[in-house]
Amino acid sequence: MNAKQITIGIDLGDRRHAVCVLSAAGKILAELEVVNTRECLSAFAQRYPRALFVMETGTHSPWVSRLLEARGHRVIVANARKLRAISTSLTKSDEADARMLARLGRADPVLLSPVKHRSEATQRALVQLKVREALVRSRVNQMNSVRFLVKSLGLQVARGIKASAFVRQFRVRADAATCALVEPLLLAIDHLNAQLKQLDAQLATLATAHYPMTERLQQIAGVGPLTSLCFVLTVESPARFPCTRDVGAYLGLVPRRDQSGASDKQLPITKAGHQQLRCLLVNCAHYILGPFGPPSRLREAGERIAARGGKSAKKRAVIAVARKLAVTLLALWKTNSTYQPLALAA
Repeated sequence: MNAKQITIGIDLGDRRHAVCVLSAAGKILAELEVVNTRECLSAFAQRYPRALFVMETGTHSPWVSRLLEARGHRVIVANARKLRAISTSLTKSDEADARMLARLGRADPVLLSPVKHRSEATQRALVQLKVREALVRSRVNQMNSVRFLVKSLGLQVARGIKASAFVRQFRVRADAATCALVEPLLLAIDHLNAQLKQLDAQLATLATAHYPMTERLQQIAGVGPLTSLCFVLTVESPARFPCTRDVGAYLGLVPRRDQSGASDKQLPITKAGHQQLRCLLVNCAHYILGPFGPPSRLREAGERIAARGGKSAKKRAVIAVARKLAVTLLALWKTNSTYQPLALAA
């Protein structure tokens, strides 16, 4: 049998993968489980050279897809958010999921809404950004714990204190006995601040050495090294978007839609794509619309939307500016031009 005509559906798991092998005629040749190791996957893939592997997006799909592609196989990674035939099945199981993936891949790959994973180098760089996000989250938790614990002692800690100055300001306002009670938390916050400072320096070096286009994106007021680096790593290649406006939908900054007949509901944004980048863009939009944001077309667009009034007008303005900001960043990257804040968009 021609191995090129074999389609293999693989339902990825943490310990084992459920596998279904289909012939060109759609006959099930084998159904088995493969241990989730590189050695076992490579040994199984050697049985069916140059076969078509179909899997869903998940924690293991990036490295598994790269492993199989490196061994000469064709790989389709299906968008799990759009596979309702699997997620809403009344008889869902790992074996049934692998069987469905194989049959959909054999019939028409377009039905799987295939995605392309980033390169390993880009993924490793994104992990560093995720590590920073986890450290910031830990620092916020420690600071909130200090606030909560001393509140019962009659000490109110202001919310406007910067994280880098939190411990110093707390020691000034609290007496020695109170500081001694929460000293372990204060030391933990100082340690997290030191780690974040070191990690920020590493990320700045990474951006300058390997992603020089991040400096061009920082021409926009409010866009710093983290946002520009996260944007470049997430998009990876501007050629992925022939239409620049598509990047807004890719990052989940467009409204969901549920239209039927005369009914067309107003729904919140999809929140698809990279969550960290979406949050960073929203933070940039808050700065652009805030009291320190300089005059620009982005600010004017947000102010027009906010001036319409109505429910959640300011929130809609922030999301709209974040979406326009993403489009502007991609346009700057594509054209390699200088940003003119008051110029009309092309």
